[in-house]
Amino acid sequence: MNRFLFPRWTNKFLALLGLLLLGGGGYAGTMFLGVTDPVTLNPGFVPEQPIPFSHKIHAGQLKLDCRYCHTNVDKGAASTIPATATCINCHSPIDKSGAPALASVHPASTKLKALHESWETGRSVPWVKIHRLPDFVFFNHSAHVNRGVSCVVCHGRIDTMDKVVQSRELSMAWCIECHSNPDPNLRPVEFITKLDWQPQGDPAEVGAQIRAEKNIHPKTNCAVCHR
Repeated sequence: MNRFLFPRWTNKFLALLGLLLLGGGGYAGTMFLGVTDPVTLNPGFVPEQPIPFSHKIHAGQLKLDCRYCHTNVDKGAASTIPATATCINCHSPIDKSGAPALASVHPASTKLKALHESWETGRSVPWVKIHRLPDFVFFNHSAHVNRGVSCVVCHGRIDTMDKVVQSRELSMAWCIECHSNPDPNLRPVEFITKLDWQPQGDPAEVGAQIRAEKNIHPKTNCAVCHR
């Protein structure tokens, strides 16, 4: 009786398969640790930014509307990071004549070095994104704010923060909970950027009235966010 012998190339195949399994296991482990890392995804994430921008001063004390900087928040899916030109409206550098080119606040401040370099070179300021969702999650800002979901619901009291910190969980369960019961998180659209706004009466009752007036029926099926 003749014995079956595997061809010699299977020896290399088994070694390659072992390496693939080892590498795949390492990749899966790294991904698991990454998506569960509290520093990058959970509340409390507060990275250092290239410019120490204070929302407490700009949105809190000066009462700048969120939409002055985040111009697309009520028009599209992304809220957009403010362009350098927007910041330069107030913080233009000193030009060769020794005077600021535009209206200027603290034109010689070293804290604004990254902004002035961006203005001069045309390269964007390397801001560090704080509120990050996975690539497979679709979120539309305009669909929420135009129906009365305030910035404060997802981002917290930004107007009291010197350094922006992720103050909400931003998990799937957290989003589904809001979609299942949106009433406490709804307010009149004209107050979406007034972060200290408080309803006259029960927030759930006010929200229920707004939901009825705007015919709001949030969905909770997978296709809403996973498209």
